[in-house]
Amino acid sequence: MAHTPDCIPQTAIPISQADALDWLRLIRSDRVGPVTFLRLLRQFGTAGKALAALPDIATNAGVSKYRQTSVETVRDEVRRAKALGARLIFLGTKDYPNQLLDLPDPPPALWALGNPELLKRPMVALVGARNASAVGKRMTTKLAHDLGEMGYVVVSGLARGIDKAAHEASLDTGTVAVQAGGIDVIYPTENAELTLKVAEHGLRLSEMPIGLPPQAKHFPRRNRIISGLAQAVVVVEGAARSGSLITAKNALDQGREVMAVPGSPLDPRASGCNLLIREGALLVRDADDIHDAISGHHHRNVAEQTANPPSSDNTLAPTAQTQPASNLPDSILNLLSPVPITEDELIRKLGVPATQIMSMLAELDVTGQIDRQPGGLVARSVA
Repeated sequence: MAHTPDCIPQTAIPISQADALDWLRLIRSDRVGPVTFLRLLRQFGTAGKALAALPDIATNAGVSKYRQTSVETVRDEVRRAKALGARLIFLGTKDYPNQLLDLPDPPPALWALGNPELLKRPMVALVGARNASAVGKRMTTKLAHDLGEMGYVVVSGLARGIDKAAHEASLDTGTVAVQAGGIDVIYPTENAELTLKVAEHGLRLSEMPIGLPPQAKHFPRRNRIISGLAQAVVVVEGAARSGSLITAKNALDQGREVMAVPGSPLDPRASGCNLLIREGALLVRDADDIHDAISGHHHRNVAEQTANPPSSDNTLAPTAQTQPASNLPDSILNLLSPVPITEDELIRKLGVPATQIMSMLAELDVTGQIDRQPGGLVARSVA
């Protein structure tokens, strides 16, 4: 077992099959995402104790029919994964990728299919447009091949276009595909052969339940893992508003290097890359540019204004003096707005012991009245 990360207590690490099932049940239960999962573990010490507390948390918050994932459901998931040949990697265990510990919302569990030893090697993410140009695909193939020869593992999202070219060119040297749906779900279907090859020669990862088809909301979560695994994210082609730019934004937030391949100003597929370069991303001509930036610890990240740090403008949230002290849930909700603030700021404004506030936040989160976000941020849910 690896060194326990600071985000979870030692007692929470699964050491038995029952512990593992509790861990899966907790992360699969309604409204328990990675951030809430970690909060519950810190509050209750183990996944089993957190599961036992969830019904009372929901009842105290006025929810009479809170739905927990059943033991039978997660046992079926484990059976299907074993039949596939996949294995489960838990946060805090020796096989869990250390790179993801930098994330404020690391996935509590990852299904892995293929060679998990690849997670111990340095990685570079190559991402870009699904409707990639021929030039973009050629550039991606060249970069992926040369990075592999240098010893880097290439990580991408197993999508069409740039992702596909990146995986195909790095099958022999090391490639990791992070999937948006269940690890057994082939998407898109045109990548069926490549998907099988990645499992055979590389590694496929997913934090989603077995059998879950990918949905639009899953791709940003997938993208944070891609950027989190990598030392650098290279955007080869991408529009100004695209998933590739979301991945680049994730990389900035995670302290990763952001790089981009320039393209013609007349090609909308290059607009995102050119924008990144204009705002400070490293211009990439070849794999040497990527290697030099990583090995020299040269950080030329995109200008800070693109990172869009969460606002804590007090004009958007009432001051502590306006909040009633007798009703803690109302006091919290009255203080919050759709603009996220830090939990520390919330505690300071309310003047209530942190343990009480954290417990109430868990209740409000389960009932959907607040949104808890990475980095210890909390906001009022928008109906």
